[in-house]
Amino acid sequence: MPNSDAGHLRRDQRQDWESVAAGWQRWHRTFENGAYKMSDRLIDMAKIKPASKVLDIATGIGEPAITVAKCVGTSGHVLATDISLQMLSIARQRAIAEHLEEIIDFKEGDAATIALPEKNFDAALCRLGLMFLDDLDAGLSNIYKSLDNGGRFAASVWATSEKVPQLALAMDTVRNELNIPSSPSHETPGPYSLADENILKNSFIRCGFKDLNIERINVSFEFDSAEEYTNFTKDIAAPVLAMLSDQTLDRKVQIWKAVTEAAKKYVKNDTDSIVLDNEAICIVGQKQ
Repeated sequence: MPNSDAGHLRRDQRQDWESVAAGWQRWHRTFENGAYKMSDRLIDMAKIKPASKVLDIATGIGEPAITVAKCVGTSGHVLATDISLQMLSIARQRAIAEHLEEIIDFKEGDAATIALPEKNFDAALCRLGLMFLDDLDAGLSNIYKSLDNGGRFAASVWATSEKVPQLALAMDTVRNELNIPSSPSHETPGPYSLADENILKNSFIRCGFKDLNIERINVSFEFDSAEEYTNFTKDIAAPVLAMLSDQTLDRKVQIWKAVTEAAKKYVKNDTDSIVLDNEAICIVGQKQ
């Protein structure tokens, strides 16, 4: 991809994530009620412990960085990065509220180009961020250089769309409503672009990581109703909102109603609650 196009894509992605920062703050607890399991697994895979120095890539509004800061304690340190200044501002506010500001630093930048200290970190994490990178190898190489010898990098990405209803439910409904054909998920950065674990594994290997381990975990999200799921998605799902950006207000209302109807097939037993089980791929590699 020519540099000018890559820059344009990064600017667009940054704007997309900036636009949903407040929504992520609003729905933080709902998302973390499911996603904490992913964070805990990554922390375990990276062997993070008290006094560790940890890099968190694509931290969003501060996860798993804040969870990690509680783990490493005052003798450790966390550097949390993201392309969205709005996201980082919220993350910083959360860190201050949790009295963690002396443990965490925040830095804006893209994983592939952000300046990171070399051979500095004991571990690095990236929860649900790698699949949005324009240049995966460049991002992984940058992370690799930042790790001390023996350092581990653990990351999670979503599996194929049919295994991730939390996002696919809305994306597929919008595509159907707008007659947008589905493109191969690996061709451009997006939620499922690393669902083929071989693509992920091969990039880790090319960038120098050894002793790779890959596993799959279930991440479950629960909503009080189909309407709540739709409101959640309206507020946080940047890829969905990007698809709807050119639609009129009336058309958006119609499409969101269709999303609500589609969500009702996930109702739990005889309640109004919606339960969505999703598959995430977790990978860890070591710098030797």
